[in-house]
Formats: sequence, C-alpha cells, structure tokens
Amino acid sequence: MMEAYDRFELLINDRVVRTPIAIASMAGIVDAAYVLERAAHVGAAFIGGYSIDGPTLDASRQMAEEGRKEFVYDDPVKALSREIDALKQSDVVTGINLRGSTPAAYAEIARAFEDRVVYEIDAHCRQQPMIEAGCGEHLLRHPGDLVAIVRALKAEGVTVSVKMRAGVAGNDAGLARAVWKAGADILHVDLMDFGHNKVRQIKNASPMTLIANNSIITFERAMDAFSHGADLVSLARKSDPWTLAGLDAAITRSAEEGGWYNAPKQICRGGDIRGLAFCCMPVKTCPLLPTLEKIGLSRNEYLKLKQEAAKGTALDDGKSTCFGSLAWCCKISSPCMFRNMTLENKGLSAREYMRCKHHLSDKIVQGIFDAQESTDDESS
Repeated sequence: MMEAYDRFELLINDRVVRTPIAIASMAGIVDAAYVLERAAHVGAAFIGGYSIDGPTLDASRQMAEEGRKEFVYDDPVKALSREIDALKQSDVVTGINLRGSTPAAYAEIARAFEDRVVYEIDAHCRQQPMIEAGCGEHLLRHPGDLVAIVRALKAEGVTVSVKMRAGVAGNDAGLARAVWKAGADILHVDLMDFGHNKVRQIKNASPMTLIANNSIITFERAMDAFSHGADLVSLARKSDPWTLAGLDAAITRSAEEGGWYNAPKQICRGGDIRGLAFCCMPVKTCPLLPTLEKIGLSRNEYLKLKQEAAKGTALDDGKSTCFGSLAWCCKISSPCMFRNMTLENKGLSAREYMRCKHHLSDKIVQGIFDAQESTDDESS
C-alpha cells in the first residue's frame, strides 16, 4: 500500500486509498459482496444506501413494494455489522451510505461502528418517500438539517462524507462551504449535467476531499474531473469489473508518468485554485488577478503565502528562471527553456517537479482556507 500512497498520496479515514476510483452506493445493489467482486480495481466503496430509523425504514419498505431495489431489514446495526465485517478482508476504504430522519439516528450508528468506516449522509435520494422521511434531497433544500447531521456525526469523532446531487440546492458552492464549516471531510457530488465547471466551483469553495460522480466511465472523463478539482471519481451503474480495471490501469499509468495524477489546469486555462502553484508573480494583467480578488487574497498576501510554502523545498531557488525561483514556474506541459534548463541543472525530473508542485499547491490551498476560516470566526 505504500507504493499506492507514493503514487497518489491519497488518504481517507487515515487509510491509504490505493486508486482514486470509488464505487458509489446503489440501494439494494451495492453491498459487501458487490464490492469484493471489484476490490482489485477500486480504492473506496460506499455500500448502501441503508435506512437507519423508523421513518426511513418505512420508506424503504414502501419503495420495495413499489418495485424499487432496497435493502430491507429490521435491525440496521445487525445488517450493517455483517457487511462491514465482510469488507475487513479487503484493502478498500469502506463507507456506509446512510438515510436517517434525525441527527440522533446517525450518531447512534457512529457509536456502534466508531472509526471503522466513513459515514456518508445520503442527501442525494430523490424518491418521494425518502424526502418525506426527512432525508435525501430534503437535506439539500433544508441545509440546516444537513449541517445538524454533520455536526452530530463529527461529535462522535468519525469521518463524514456528504452525498449530494448538483443543482438541487440554491447554491452548491455555498452548501459545500456550509458542510465543510460543520466538519464534513468529503463531498461526493453527482454532477448531473453540469460537468467540470461545477467541479471547479465546488473545489474553490472548500478544502474537502471531492469525489465526482455521474457518467465518468472513461479515462478522458476521469482526467477532466481530476484537472478541475476532483480527488476521486466514482461509478455506480457502470461499475462493472472491466470498466473499473481499464480506468484503474490508465489512471495508474498516468500517475506514474506525470507525478501528480489530478494536476489542475493552469489558472489562465480555467483551472481551480490549486493552479496557483503554476502562476508567476502578479506583475501583469492576467486571470491571476481576478482569481486573487475572488478568494480575498491581496497580491502581497499571495506573494508571501507562496514564498513561505516554497521555502526549503526543491522549488525554492532557480536563478535562471523568470522570477528567480521554480515556485513561480508554470506547469510542465507548458514549454519553457529556462525552467527546463534549471530542472536539468538541479537533476530534477519532470515527474519530480510536478510532485513538488503538488506539495506546494497543498500548502497554498491550506493557507487560503485557514485564512478564510479565521476571518469567518472573527466575523461571527
């Protein structure tokens, strides 16, 4: 698993994610057996959805009677325990997609299984019985209820994911920010027909791990999601072993060659804020300036943040480059004789350069959101 960490540097619930591909929940279908048949080519899986209290169990039974596939049982803890135990034999990071009507129902499940799994709140289901039970899309239209559930789970000290459908809430970026502030660790987004612009919008709103979902079944679509901010992609109906194997092989090969599997596009080419790692000093009119304004960072603050992030790293110097440091150099895919000459003189490969830029980006993004969080705390 250390080889996988070296390749992707991806952790969820303090466990190494062997590949940035996840299986998304499908009620009545995705259980432990489903995941184990596909475990060789996924890094995470969200089993379920599982109803966990009276109102949602009644909704599941009603939906099953109407012909929908559902997991139907009398004892949620017993049913979940059986599935979670079965997945202990795999390296797949396990999440359980839950549908409950109150924060207390989620907290009770978290107390039963503690940190063994990721707890995913189902704010995605659009079936009317579930909405009437107070979960699924109800939570997107009543974000205060969703925030209360996130807080109840975080009070139990567990890792929390929110599964949402894009375009239902009035402001998806605002919703992302609200659940991040409440303590959520992961946002799992069904993009519907919104595409990569929605990925970028949400990535710029919070530092949560971002999983992109919906028709991402080819390497090209996965790379499009990755380059706009996704940390993982998830598959549901198309999560057959052959599709997963092909995606896993292609993404792994790309990561080994490139050094940063989900490297963003440069800001000037429509990238998310991680692309600040590729920006030069703010000395000319370019897309960097409105980006800094949008995230509330002055030019001097940006300069200081990036210089501090690069200090003591392989990017700290580079006298032959335009601004005297590789920290201000562009993405390796952009031609630059000065950057390339500096890399050659330093004995730094293109792959190593991109890994360094990845680490630089992580520090920049953390600095941005730490500053925003402090500002929000001061104003509240």
